[in-house]
Amino acid sequence: MVNLEKWISEGENETQDFKFRIDDQKKIARTLCAFANTKGGRLLIGVKDNGKIAGCYPEEEFHMIEGAASLYCRPNVAFTSFIWQDDHKLILIIEVNRVEKKGVTALDESNNYKSFIRVEDNTVLANKILVKSWKMKADIHAKPVKFDSDETGLLALLAEHDNITLSQIYKKSPLRKNKIDYLLSCFLCWEVIKVVYSENKTLFSLN
Repeated sequence: MVNLEKWISEGENETQDFKFRIDDQKKIARTLCAFANTKGGRLLIGVKDNGKIAGCYPEEEFHMIEGAASLYCRPNVAFTSFIWQDDHKLILIIEVNRVEKKGVTALDESNNYKSFIRVEDNTVLANKILVKSWKMKADIHAKPVKFDSDETGLLALLAEHDNITLSQIYKKSPLRKNKIDYLLSCFLCWEVIKVVYSENKTLFSLN
């Protein structure tokens, strides 16, 4: 059963966003994409950022969401919707499930298809290492039996410098950048390392 008051009290977060109305289909497509690539999520349309219920015209907003999901997301983002009435105000609720095979993309501000994720209450561009690891998961089903010197050297670097950026890894490691990208993607796929987001930075750490 819908508990709109409870949802609003939770505020905007990793799996929930408030929208007074939808003005930009490309921008909302990034949010739909990010929900699908992360944990799924819910849009409450007709609710202001401060949680005040303003109401909306559900048919118009549904049309905007439908267009965003089908025209500006690859592959199309599936969603469910329903209308909730609060006194005389209508709220359109959009729910997006997490996709099993991640890698949904949406148009960025330069009209290029990119992957997005949710970090707290923000929609952010997915790091290239994370995107590579998603692609690997379709082909790699087991952890490696052993690591060679490249793998162990990179892991030692990560152990020594916890929460390190990709540019810092490039500077400190003797390996080529494309080799580092490949190994980090493997480590992330195998859940040997984790990605931490802090102050608009993507950090890598041993898991």
